[in-house]
Amino acid sequence: MNGEKKFDHIPVLLKQAVDGLAVKSDGTYLDGTVGGGGHSEEIAKRLSENGRLICLDQDEEAIEAAKERLKPFSDRVTIIKSNFAEIKKVAAEQKIKGFDGILIDIGVSSHQLDTAGRGFSYLKDAPLDMRMDRSAPLTAKDVVNTYPEEELFRIIKDYGEERFAKNIAKRICEERKKAPIETTLQLAAIPAKAIPAKYREKHTNPAMRTFQAIRIEVNDELSILERALEEMTGLLNDKGRLAVITFHSLEDRIVKNAFRTAENPCTCPPQFPVCVCGKKSRGTVITKKPVTPGKEETEENSRAHSAKLRIFERRKD
Repeated sequence: MNGEKKFDHIPVLLKQAVDGLAVKSDGTYLDGTVGGGGHSEEIAKRLSENGRLICLDQDEEAIEAAKERLKPFSDRVTIIKSNFAEIKKVAAEQKIKGFDGILIDIGVSSHQLDTAGRGFSYLKDAPLDMRMDRSAPLTAKDVVNTYPEEELFRIIKDYGEERFAKNIAKRICEERKKAPIETTLQLAAIPAKAIPAKYREKHTNPAMRTFQAIRIEVNDELSILERALEEMTGLLNDKGRLAVITFHSLEDRIVKNAFRTAENPCTCPPQFPVCVCGKKSRGTVITKKPVTPGKEETEENSRAHSAKLRIFERRKD
């Protein structure tokens, strides 16, 4: 791929996620975050020539890697550069009325983290970027250097769940007055100074939560996820399943709440003897508790340790 590093990404919860979709050989499926194609390859293996798999990603490098990996299944796989938030548009363009299964694997890929030039890593020096879609206008550099201090505080507190967000936002604004903050290591040095030594977590880099927060802001990840989940449950066929893999508590909470609402959308006061709001359940949450990786997987892939899988099944009357 133009001399760039090969797109390596270890699919997390591979068997659990694909098994959870209960793949039908002639069904229609969507992988909304194809990445390197690991989950998609496993889905494609379970499809016959009458089955269909639509693969989406907003990262061009991921698209190229997936095309190569999924070549043997070209008779049943369609790969499109798009965000899963565009699922309705994609379904209409592909003349698909409903899916038998949808899988999304939220968050930054191993390749994006390991490719220094993408600006996701706080361990490697690179221009501050963090865009999953490199054609998008907003970069991490823009966020860090132009957002007001109050807004930086809100982002780092809410998206990073960082207790020292106020100190970090203040320090960022002090540093950028001296000169623009342009690289990942420049930014990574700031939380280390803003977090008191006695409160630094032993096995966690002080910059981790700040980088997570800014990445989420740059890619509008949480808003996109909230909007997309409702559309996805609505696009499932009867007994179709939606499987979502998340990597931090904010995402998991959104998925948990969305699935709970889809299962029980009634907004009537609890004292009402019968439902009068007219909102009908879309189905059932299959995973009452999230599925998490086993010891063997977390030992082989350290990035899997925080992964959680939740599955929803559509039920139509």
